[in-house]
Amino acid sequence: MNEDNQLTITPIAYARNGFSQKFGIPRQSREGSVLLTRIVFEPEFRVREALRGIEGYSHLWLIWGFHQNRPMEKWSPTVRPPRLGGNSREGVFATRSPYRPNPLGLSSVRLARVEETPHEGLTLLVAGADLMDGTPIYDIKPYLSFSDAHPDAQNGFAEATKDFRLPVRWGVPAPDIETQMALEEILSQKPVPAYQDAPERIYGLEYNHFEVHFSVSDEAVTVLRIIEK
Repeated sequence: MNEDNQLTITPIAYARNGFSQKFGIPRQSREGSVLLTRIVFEPEFRVREALRGIEGYSHLWLIWGFHQNRPMEKWSPTVRPPRLGGNSREGVFATRSPYRPNPLGLSSVRLARVEETPHEGLTLLVAGADLMDGTPIYDIKPYLSFSDAHPDAQNGFAEATKDFRLPVRWGVPAPDIETQMALEEILSQKPVPAYQDAPERIYGLEYNHFEVHFSVSDEAVTVLRIIEK
């Protein structure tokens, strides 16, 4: 830390997955997710000893950066959470909005396994990360159930939408079962702004090497086309 209390942090790793754009990324990390993300360490931190003992933990905390945010000229004390329809303002520190005084994110993920490849060394395969491909990871810490879990915690205004899901209807067949499961998880969360109510509109998102076109109504998300890129 320098004289004016400005802290310089360096990515220790980057997230690698099928989300090449922000649209469609899960809004929160979720337990039970089938979506996998590989955490690939930078050469300086690609040290076996740094991961010693990590296999003994089932879950991890990831501290990361909102690297695709446009620069903030001035921070706002209130934001419009998408799940509240984009019409209600809440305090930025009472939300998980990506637009913050410091663009840092925190996610709890499940450690699926540790893998080693010739080109990347030891990597972490984690489930449930709400990150796009290329997200910088600044730190990794173990999740401890005896101190980090609070079963009686109150969820504020987020309680109203915690179990929100829409059924996914398939107008075309999925290319394979793995892709189908992943897309159902992504689309069931209605990855469009809550204030948009246009059942006739066709949306598109990219996942892995597919471009997926779909429509959204109050009753379901309907997959219309899947194009291999």
